Amino acid sequence: MFNKIILLGHLTKGIELRYTNGGSAIGNSAIAVTRKYTLNGEKREETCFIDITFFGKTAEIANQYLQKGSKLLIEGRLKFEQWQDNYGNNRSKHKVDVENLEMLGDPQNQNGGSYNQGGYGNQNSGYGQQNQTARTQQRKTPPPQQQDEYYEADDGKYDNDDTIPF
Repeated sequence: MFNKIILLGHLTKGIELRYTNGGSAIGNSAIAVTRKYTLNGEKREETCFIDITFFGKTAEIANQYLQKGSKLLIEGRLKFEQWQDNYGNNRSKHKVDVENLEMLGDPQNQNGGSYNQGGYGNQNSGYGQQNQTARTQQRKTPPPQQQDEYYEADDGKYDNDDTIPF
C-alpha cells in the first residue's frame, strides 16, 4: 500500500512542541491549503485546514524556524484518528504525520530550506556530515516571509488578524 500526501500552504498557528518520556520531540500545528479557481467567470477559493504533526529533529527545526503564517511544503502520511469526546460522542479527523519539510522563503533571495527525517536536503544528494553542519549554521535566522499574491491587495476586509487563517 502507498500513503503519501504533499501539501503547500501556511501555518495557522505556531508549533506546539513537547517531548516524550524518552526525549523524542513532537510538534503539533495546522496548515491552511487554499485552492483558487474560477466558476462561471467568478473567482473563488476554498481553504482546507489540516492538523499536522512533526517528529524528532524535524519537530525541533520546525519549532525553531516556523511561526504562524509561515509558508511551507510538507510531505507525509495521511492518518485517520477516532476518539470519544467528554459527552460520549464519537469524533474523528484526518491529520498528516510530516516526514519531509521545506520552508519557503523569498524566491529572489533563495532563503528557503528543507529538512527531512534523514537530514537537510535530498536524502540521495550525497551531502556529508560536514556539509549538513555548514548548512545548519547558515540557517541561524528564519527566512523572510512572502505574502501570498491573492492577499496582497488589501481591501480592508482582513484588518483583524483573527479573520484570516494565517
